[in-house]
Amino acid sequence: MSQSSLHPASGNTGQSRRAHLAAGARACGPWRLFWLALGVRLAVVALCHYFRINPAEDHFRFGAEMGRIARALATGNGYADPFSGHSGPTAWVTPLFPLILGGIFKLFGVYSTLSAWAVLLLDSLLNALMIPVIWETGERCFGLRTARWSGWIWALYPAAMQYAVKWVWETTLTALLFQLALLIALRVGCLGARRGDGPTWPRWLGFGLVWGLIALSNPSLLLFLPVCGLWMLARSGRAWSTLLPKAIAAGLLFFAVIAPWSWRNERVFHQFVLFRTNFGAELSLGNGPGANGILMIYNHPAKNPRQFELYRQMGELRYTAWRGELARQAIHADPPRFLRLCLARIDFFWFGVPNPDSSPLVNFGRGLNYSFSSLAGLLGLALALRRRIPGAGLFAAAFLLLPAVYYIVTVHARFRHPLEPLITLLGVFLFQQAEVRCGFTLPVLRRLWPLRPTASCSFVLAGACRSGISAFPAGTTSDANCRLAITS
Repeated sequence: MSQSSLHPASGNTGQSRRAHLAAGARACGPWRLFWLALGVRLAVVALCHYFRINPAEDHFRFGAEMGRIARALATGNGYADPFSGHSGPTAWVTPLFPLILGGIFKLFGVYSTLSAWAVLLLDSLLNALMIPVIWETGERCFGLRTARWSGWIWALYPAAMQYAVKWVWETTLTALLFQLALLIALRVGCLGARRGDGPTWPRWLGFGLVWGLIALSNPSLLLFLPVCGLWMLARSGRAWSTLLPKAIAAGLLFFAVIAPWSWRNERVFHQFVLFRTNFGAELSLGNGPGANGILMIYNHPAKNPRQFELYRQMGELRYTAWRGELARQAIHADPPRFLRLCLARIDFFWFGVPNPDSSPLVNFGRGLNYSFSSLAGLLGLALALRRRIPGAGLFAAAFLLLPAVYYIVTVHARFRHPLEPLITLLGVFLFQQAEVRCGFTLPVLRRLWPLRPTASCSFVLAGACRSGISAFPAGTTSDANCRLAITS
């Protein structure tokens, strides 16, 4: 008679204790990590003096075009003047973050130290709030262990916090909004089903609202919106038609959120501008003469006085249309060159954007770190697809569609940030699925260095080796690992 059958109560007690600990980890774990992450980020801001605004170029490095527009808003000039000097109304960038930054400037002073603390505190808060979202996404799709490790990595990994503690832009806000939209989709689709999951009216309306805010923060992500919406409908199976009223309502709310901005652009420019005007200029800066795949910042109106003067004289719409036409002429004149530039941007997006102002050693270290995380995420995605992890197809669509615009136009390291929570989850999933097999597989050398089984199988090997039957449910990962260890 086995020892477990002699003491059944002890087994039940152990199981209930483990269940209680798991429930406690789900309830408190992510929020404890949130406070830890927020404290770490604020400590970095203080110790590294990121709150000190560089006065060079009239503080342009603090927020760049968004900082300039925020100053115009705070000083009563409206949504205008994205570069140096007065140049009139603009739609060069979308309004969500500039409006927030303008409010901070209005309350705490334009380019003041207090304003710097306020915006970096806000970004740090948004970045730390990513942890509960990452945790729930990971637990729904991969399990509690992957969720916990991903939360810890996001809390403490320097690359995860870099845009929150020193980069004043919409990057952190956009990343959080995108992860919220993804989590709403998982809840609607009942992945890792919990009480209250399902396609409720509040969730569908929240989906439309969040995507409206994403459109006003960074509309490049909108390529993923229709795929995400269709995936939510498909999860309901044959009952998808009953969800159409909710999906239509979500779409109407989305358009209601973006409509005031488009209406304002129509009134100001007397021409329809849905989101922003800078596409032609950015296309030229990434594909014009002398381009190598990276933004030619030296030819940007923010840095080049001659380009700024042309921008001011021609007006924003005419200037961007002119530069867009120059870019299209260059592309049509040499399509193979454009293809090479696109391939270079794909490489830069996933494996690191070189910084001409940094030393080769610094660029090598940064590229190594960047490449490792991308490879881990991509391999983790491939493994998730192979094992048909719920939600893996949705994640693959995000990996495919979010960078698409940047492959054609230009690329920057921060453009990958909305995908980095998913990269973290998939990288952790990849390494947690790897078997710890220490030893040689060659039969001659196994006698010198015998194979040590995986930790997950060690407590069942004694009985399993006699019977050849795994103690885990058939078809699970642990079952496969144990059978492999037994047969070896």
